[in-house]
Amino acid sequence: MSSYNPSGPEPEGGGQPSFDKQPPQPGGGTPEGAPSDPSGTPPPGSTPPPSGSPYDRPGAYGGDYGGTPGGSPYGQSPYGQSPYDKPPPGYGPTGYGAPGTGPVPGMPPLGSWPNRILARLIDYVLVQAVALLVVLPFASLSDRSGSAGAFWLACALWLIYDGVMLSRDGQTLGKKAMKIRAAMLIDGNVPTQSAAWTRSAVFILPAVICCAALWWVIDGLFGVFDKPYRQCVHDKAAKTVVVTTT
Repeated sequence: MSSYNPSGPEPEGGGQPSFDKQPPQPGGGTPEGAPSDPSGTPPPGSTPPPSGSPYDRPGAYGGDYGGTPGGSPYGQSPYGQSPYDKPPPGYGPTGYGAPGTGPVPGMPPLGSWPNRILARLIDYVLVQAVALLVVLPFASLSDRSGSAGAFWLACALWLIYDGVMLSRDGQTLGKKAMKIRAAMLIDGNVPTQSAAWTRSAVFILPAVICCAALWWVIDGLFGVFDKPYRQCVHDKAAKTVVVTTT
């Protein structure tokens, strides 16, 4: 049985009891659960949302990506430049073959041409002296056969001497005297067995086969004009480079 009395005073709000009436929100906002304005006008005191697509706003999606052109996605370094924008060691204006620097990071500077030439002359004199001492008891240098025999023996001795010495520590006696050594271009280590013998063979065999001393002039001039590692033909073939030891 209903207790509603039609003759009594009507409830506030149009005659029906209100069960969702809530106190006003601080700041003038719309009470929770209240319908929004159908015209799309934001309630008083609220901040209107930014206009346009979210993809049009820099940094709206993806953090710093899509922000200022040319900026680094990793942010700024406290020193004013992102560490990711700097070139790695060994690159840039003073790296990789620049005068006074090694061809790879951590490698000593390239050997100078005067030191390389003097080292060759020292080795040449030593090998020729040994060849003469071996040939003289059996032939005279005044005839063609004696001088040719000394040359052939000197070339054979050079091939063995150069190959063995370079494969040990990258230095012949001449290179030790001039404080330079042969090194692998890729990492600066002592030449491998194959690299040492290839280097020695490419230096001496063309001179024996056809060109004699002319080959050494061509080989040396090639290195003079080679950039940036100053490699002669025998260096190119063995993938080696000449560096200082100090």
